[in-house]
Amino acid sequence: MNHHRHSQRTIDINTRLVTTGVVLTAAGAVVAWAGMAIAAAAVAAAGRRLIREMDVPPSQQAAMKLHQAKEASRAGLQAWHATSEPRG
Repeated sequence: MNHHRHSQRTIDINTRLVTTGVVLTAAGAVVAWAGMAIAAAAVAAAGRRLIREMDVPPSQQAAMKLHQAKEASRAGLQAWHATSEPRG
């Protein structure tokens, strides 16, 4: 009888190194998230401070710009009607 033996190959993984890598990756992720949170808080505080120090609030500025745009549109429409009327 001829018996064939199949050798099964296994991967020899150093679980200590894998565990160390996972722990370091998790620690790095925590530090990165903390850094992003601190940076976001600083940007938000600067934005709030900028808005507080404005002479005219942004909502009022938007209302003024909308009014200007409507007036410019109305003036342009009137000018267009004045030049396109038949002369006779």
